[in-house]
Amino acid sequence: MSDPQPFAEPQVYDRGLLDVGDGNLVYWEARGNPDGRPALVVHGGPGSGRPRGAHKGFDPEAFQVVLFDQRGCGDSKPHASHPATVMAHNTTEHLLADMEALREHLGIDRWLLYGGSWASTLILAYAQRHPDRVIGIVLVGVTMTRQQEIDWLYGGVRLLFPVEWERFRAGVPHRDRGGNLVEAYRQLMENPDIAVREQAASDWCAWEDAVISHESLSSPGQYGAKPDAARLAFVRICTHYFAHRAWLEDGQLLRDAHRLKGIPGVLIHGRLDLSGPLLTAWELAQAWPAADLRIIEDAGHTGSAAMGAAVIDAIARFHPSRSLF
Repeated sequence: MSDPQPFAEPQVYDRGLLDVGDGNLVYWEARGNPDGRPALVVHGGPGSGRPRGAHKGFDPEAFQVVLFDQRGCGDSKPHASHPATVMAHNTTEHLLADMEALREHLGIDRWLLYGGSWASTLILAYAQRHPDRVIGIVLVGVTMTRQQEIDWLYGGVRLLFPVEWERFRAGVPHRDRGGNLVEAYRQLMENPDIAVREQAASDWCAWEDAVISHESLSSPGQYGAKPDAARLAFVRICTHYFAHRAWLEDGQLLRDAHRLKGIPGVLIHGRLDLSGPLLTAWELAQAWPAADLRIIEDAGHTGSAAMGAAVIDAIARFHPSRSLF
């Protein structure tokens, strides 16, 4: 997901490792104005780590911008690239609890939530559970991690990329090629042989890159370009979450959209997004009347200049100097 960059780099004024239990330390940092309107930047992936430029979409004089690395990635410890790291303590429930623990640690009452792709699933789950803690929501590239969305990204879209998908399918043992590829890759990422894990991570990222290969206005090829440890953690966490459908009941976030009543939101989605087709954002907008859906005609999953401008405009709607919707 491309990052909006209208403001100067705000300095980090505080950072730390929050002990969230189970041997996990979650890295967090705060930028901008300590007395400004709190905003939490939630990263995608799952397992991508905090976006390095997302905070630049916030006026550093007006916002207190908090970023964190979800369990197992970025600067959080332990790192999922290490085979000894236990994945049983890395679930959606754990991440929701981590977000609440971080809010309480920082003494924040309510905050604006911003993020894209997988982050939208996590943000929606958090806001539906803690609506009184949310000022507003800005989502980019909306996903709800439903089975149909997982099936599309790791199967259905093969209609457009048959050669690349066949290579992706060939990356798992022959016995698994007609079954659940996500689960097959999850098992490969748990293999004790580092060469097996590295090859699986490379094959997974090659497929992810194929699906965004047409997105010349932003950053095609970004998955395979990850450093080795980051790539291993990303694929291990992705396969872990998607093989379990993020531990959500199928359709849960859409079914429970009524819990967002009264929370203003902006949904920004690219018309050309093949990773997460527009239908998901449109369905959410129908179920959440307080949300404004912005369709960006020239953008895919990784964004465009027009999408960046839409993000900046959406964040500005929550500027302390302006009334909320």
